Amino acid sequence: MPTYAARTSPCGYNCFMQPILKIDLSSGTITSFTVPAEFERDYLGGASLAARLLFDSLTRELDPLSPESPLLIQNGPLSGTAGPTVGRFVVCGKSPATGLWAESNCGGFFGPELRMAGWDGVWLTGKAEKPVYLWVNDGNVEIRDAAALWGQDTYQLQESVKREVGMSGIHTLGIGIAGEAQIPYALLLCDHGRVAGRTGLGAVMGSKNVKAVAVKGTGKVPVFDAASYAPRRSAANLALKADAMTSVLSSLGSAGASDYFNYLGEQPKKYFSAGMLDGADNISGASVAETILVGKAACHACVIACGRVVRLDDGEKRKGPEYETLVGFGPNLGLTSPATATRLGELCDRYGVDVISMSGTIGLAFRLYELGIIGTQQTGGLELVWGDAAAAEACIHLAVKREGFGQILSQGSRKLAEYFGAPDEAIQVNGLELAYHDPRGASGMAMVYATSPRGACHNQSDYFLAEIGQVDASIGMEFFDRHAGAEKAGNVVKHQNFRTVNNALVLCMFANVPPETMVELVNAACGYDLTLDDLLRCGERAWNLKRLINFNLGLTRANDRLPKPLLSAYDDGGAAGYIIPFDEMMAAYYTAREWDPNTGAPSAQLLDKLGLQWVGKN
Repeated sequence: MPTYAARTSPCGYNCFMQPILKIDLSSGTITSFTVPAEFERDYLGGASLAARLLFDSLTRELDPLSPESPLLIQNGPLSGTAGPTVGRFVVCGKSPATGLWAESNCGGFFGPELRMAGWDGVWLTGKAEKPVYLWVNDGNVEIRDAAALWGQDTYQLQESVKREVGMSGIHTLGIGIAGEAQIPYALLLCDHGRVAGRTGLGAVMGSKNVKAVAVKGTGKVPVFDAASYAPRRSAANLALKADAMTSVLSSLGSAGASDYFNYLGEQPKKYFSAGMLDGADNISGASVAETILVGKAACHACVIACGRVVRLDDGEKRKGPEYETLVGFGPNLGLTSPATATRLGELCDRYGVDVISMSGTIGLAFRLYELGIIGTQQTGGLELVWGDAAAAEACIHLAVKREGFGQILSQGSRKLAEYFGAPDEAIQVNGLELAYHDPRGASGMAMVYATSPRGACHNQSDYFLAEIGQVDASIGMEFFDRHAGAEKAGNVVKHQNFRTVNNALVLCMFANVPPETMVELVNAACGYDLTLDDLLRCGERAWNLKRLINFNLGLTRANDRLPKPLLSAYDDGGAAGYIIPFDEMMAAYYTAREWDPNTGAPSAQLLDKLGLQWVGKN
């Protein structure tokens, strides 16, 4: 098994990452990659470190589904340390959905298991000649035949791999038939329906003929100063367990505030075209708890346990829906049943497709049908009428199998809208479908969606929570009204930098952990002497590096936009009459970011301040 030994960089600070397992699938070569010492403290880990490691290989000419395209599964310095909600990892590369930077954050137990096996990442390049899966048993790594696994859904896959290796306690990250078919919004799944869902990296894995990575570790997760870290992480977990937000998430799941979002006009309905919908109050964590909930599920060492376990009419226990699934396969399609959302969400998980992208693309199809832009002649006889769950399910099957109307559904909402001559109707940014937090109900999300490095993403900044009061003064944030405009631009920037730190450590955004506590945990775990300002500067550095990656991939200032329908007001509901002052917001945002207002590029002075002056000089 690889052994960990702390290194010291030329600057004198400790280097703490374990090796990354690097596999060239074309040749079958398996090597151990040591993270350069100077990267660790500057980028910490997770998606930030992945951006630095992949910077040189992500070019405009690179086909995301080509053998040359990299796929990097990466842990952070806190992953698996039993700290507050740090049982997470990220998957990164170039997105087949957007053509831009791709990162997807995932929970469960796979990341900690990988660390216990002695590895802090798995870096895949090349393409296997035939379907394979990777079996990582501590330091023993095998590339195994996956012919018998190809065609299995994501849940069948986990059980099949467990039987084949003949060992309990393994954890498998894999793709379904959508990844095999290289659907551009295919995902990777592990454990109890935990997914690396957005940006289509399941398709990248499928393009490499890799069905899964299975891991078993028997070692310990490295911690620099265990005597200091243990009481700190214990105190942090106790404080987190007592937090009010934890109580809501534990009792009601991620949809705990869904009914409030509905009241504010933040919960989308009929594909962002309606301010109100009869029965929308049924789509909530409380409704799930009152009707179908039978238990909870937690990621590694998590005290929150936001995962839902539910039982439907067939009597089987299964993964319950989180907020995005409930809304995407609920009010977004004119539906109001948590059981229906559960069933359609599970179908997506088993096929291995992102719920937000799939439900968003179907929502667009329903909207185009309502507008008369398409009809049954285009849909193959399907009547896409709001509230028709059977039609929505049919669309899922057709899209994954690329049959009939599904051929264009499989390409996502941007391509669907372009195909039918209605590009402005697609609710997406840079090819990624909007998450279900309408910026007309929480205006700061307008800047978040327009500037997120991976497209219209709420996980680069869940600023909608700041809109209802979750504001941390220690990182310089203030509270602004949810319909305030340009004055909140600096707030959004600070929040994005802070959440970039979360995605580097990797620490779940559901955990209301004080920033000062995060600093203490990082320093004890890694042997650093960082201040809070240092930590936030790491976030700012990585945010700007991802911006530069996207500029290399063809992004321009014109990409910083919102879909046209979001720039008009609702007639009714909690956001009735409000029009987002988008141009003023973006002008203020560029100033707060120190980006050129004409090009949207980081200034030379900013790059120098962040230690990114090397970009463009390689």
